[in-house]
Amino acid sequence: MTLQETLELHVKAAIKALFQSELESVEFQATRKEFAGDITVVIFPMLRVVKGSPVVIGEQIGQYLLDNVDLVKGFNVVKGFLNIEISDSYYLDFFQSVKDKSNYGYAEQKNDNAIMVEYSSPNTNKPLHLGHVRNVLLGYSVAEILKASGKKVYKTQIINDRGIHICKSMLAYQKFGKNETPTEDLKGDKLVGNYYVKFDQAYKAEIAELVKQGQSEEDAKKNAPILLEAQEMLRKWEAGDASVVALWKKMNQWVYDGFDVTYKNIGVDFDTYYYESNTYLLGKEFVVEGLKTGVFYTKEDGSVWCDLTEDGLDEKIVLRSDGTAVYMTQDIGTAIQRIKDYPDVGGMVYTVGNEQDYHFKVLFLILKKLGFQWAKNLFHLSYGMVDLPSGKMKSREGTVVDADDLIQEMADTAEEISKELGKLEDYNEDEKKALYKTIGLGALKYYILKVDPKKRILFDPKESIDFQGNTGPFIQYTFARIQSILRKAEADNVAKTTIDDAIVMHEKEKQLIKQLELFPEIIKNAAEQHSPALIANYTYDLVKEFNSFYQNISIFGADTEIEKSFRIDLSRLVSYTIKNAFKVLGIEVPERM
Repeated sequence: MTLQETLELHVKAAIKALFQSELESVEFQATRKEFAGDITVVIFPMLRVVKGSPVVIGEQIGQYLLDNVDLVKGFNVVKGFLNIEISDSYYLDFFQSVKDKSNYGYAEQKNDNAIMVEYSSPNTNKPLHLGHVRNVLLGYSVAEILKASGKKVYKTQIINDRGIHICKSMLAYQKFGKNETPTEDLKGDKLVGNYYVKFDQAYKAEIAELVKQGQSEEDAKKNAPILLEAQEMLRKWEAGDASVVALWKKMNQWVYDGFDVTYKNIGVDFDTYYYESNTYLLGKEFVVEGLKTGVFYTKEDGSVWCDLTEDGLDEKIVLRSDGTAVYMTQDIGTAIQRIKDYPDVGGMVYTVGNEQDYHFKVLFLILKKLGFQWAKNLFHLSYGMVDLPSGKMKSREGTVVDADDLIQEMADTAEEISKELGKLEDYNEDEKKALYKTIGLGALKYYILKVDPKKRILFDPKESIDFQGNTGPFIQYTFARIQSILRKAEADNVAKTTIDDAIVMHEKEKQLIKQLELFPEIIKNAAEQHSPALIANYTYDLVKEFNSFYQNISIFGADTEIEKSFRIDLSRLVSYTIKNAFKVLGIEVPERM
């Protein structure tokens, strides 16, 4: 049990013994630095079941704990806050129990229902860009955090490979492509994305011409010939037209091949893939079923809708009047198909930007109305957009930051800064190149993941690669420093020593162990809140604590061998914790920097 869990049991026992009352839970917080104590019990919530002065109640509980609990060595009460001092022996016993665990912080896998985490889920009409990068990093990290908390996890994506936007790229390629194909210098996803931009350019030119001829802009947008051709292409695709389907397959494969390169470069993977071109059909089947049971209804023009007004939402279309599917249709089908394929899945996490908040409220509600019990365990991991100092990105106008280009830019920036610092003289060129990528990707991932998912991000590549402050490279550098300490300890044949009561901990050592003790709880909280930011910022706090320890205490100049061994083991556990924290963030840690 954690310190908090242990104390909670004792505080509840105190309330029962002193006041003959039962507490459901105990609220804890970190003790403020100006007061003595290691952990603080908040008294105010107890006033619901215990009547009296918070200060008096706190004094009584504190004295009970001091008299009856060995790990409590002192207390003080400040207003309604009971500050508890924990004995050094507790922290030494804790450290002894975990110091050799290379997987420290990770829980054993439970036999609960599995969780499926969806992320990336791109359209096959453009390459991945900076906005996708936040999605991919966030979804991958949440999946890894859930695994670290003991859950069985499937990582998946739904590839949006059908629809009018796909036909726009296909039509532009037909008109302007001249049989161009991907090359070593032009990946397939980028090639297809270029034709999505060309469509938009041609579309805008046609709108301008129709306006010149006297049409209103609104009518011109509907009547532009190239848009009407794209709509006709979509109808042909859904009807199975051989030539349209052949072009669709060819161009989509170019995009898939391009995506695979990007995913490998960024260091993420998937356990399973779903394709909208398959799942929308199952969605249409369940729309038919829902019509029979009254979940959906048909309007006069033949379109099919779900009326959610009694639930505080709106009416939502699920089939167009021409019978073609909408996004909602395929999302219904995808959810159902996933449960069919993986019956052990009891919940799903959808990593999708906050502009789709309403969509997922509707989706989850429709699935409940269709009678699926697992629908109550669906979660939308909603996140804010990523902006650049230059402003918002627009795919169809070609003003996006390409993910591959961004990864390369991060490595180039890492190289530039590393050369300025002059720390890599003994590296060969291949080692330098690998390290630049590790630092660059680490900087990118940490900068994005340290921010609460709900918040919008202004991303500055140069600012993210800084060897000081709350950055990935700063934490990577501290990890590398610890590896240097461990290599020296091995070279000096410093023996591992069993910790005993002979050690008198320095305050810096105690503070570092206190920070380490929090890690399993941080993993648990991050899993419950679907927030990698908790892990990232915890790791920064741990690194600050380690650096304070390192600057104030001599490791190899310790007075005794047991103290030296203790400090080396403490450094090793910090390195395990950094590595495990960064692993769930998808960030590598270099042995040397």
